[in-house]
Amino acid sequence: MVFAALAFWPGLALGSFLNVVAARVPLKRSIVRPPSACMACGYEIAWYDNVPVVSWIVLRGRCRSCGTGISIRYPAVELATALLVAGCFWRFGLSGRAAVGALFCAALVAVAATDLEHLIIPNRIVLPAAAAVLAAQTAVQPSPEWAIAALGASLGLFVLAIVYPAGMGMGDVKLALMLGAALGKTVLVAIMLGAFSGALFGIAIMARGGSRKTKIPFGVFLALGSIVALFAGKPLLHGYLTAFHK
Repeated sequence: MVFAALAFWPGLALGSFLNVVAARVPLKRSIVRPPSACMACGYEIAWYDNVPVVSWIVLRGRCRSCGTGISIRYPAVELATALLVAGCFWRFGLSGRAAVGALFCAALVAVAATDLEHLIIPNRIVLPAAAAVLAAQTAVQPSPEWAIAALGASLGLFVLAIVYPAGMGMGDVKLALMLGAALGKTVLVAIMLGAFSGALFGIAIMARGGSRKTKIPFGVFLALGSIVALFAGKPLLHGYLTAFHK
């Protein structure tokens, strides 16, 4: 619990950086320069207006200079990242597994935020993250499981993308590489939960008058399923396989 509490605060700072990644990478802008600024008026954000979560609350979700609204995505990403990073150290203790889990969760937040806002999963985020997670996971827990699961999950979604291109994008296929690398065999839990929750969301959209052609940010649902699989994947998979073989 102590390690989790200590990890929460750098998690907030990491979330702030992920906001920059999610905002700039889809626009093919540098994540280093220029300094953070209002997307509407270009006002350079001072350090005291860039404190994670707190500044958004103090400014009531608006730019200090022009008053343009600042999306709630910013504090949500910061808080989600901090809670997930803290959760990894609470679940796995001060260990390599916790560090890999935190890296994985940070990448999931960046992917989900980008997919939710832009309906894309950029190669510049997902491919380096997949490579980093695979290398880190293999170093901490040496096993071919991670590479095999990464390739298997990606191949499975690739087949689905070929069969049903309207419902599955190549960004999701590449995301599956990272999911398998981090989760191993429990990636099955992540994909099943992601598919189930995504289908429910699609049904809800159609029930409200939406079209079958409405694009769904499936990466968000894969990310949610992956978080569940990270923290509780083994008992869920065991329970599913036990029930299936009865």
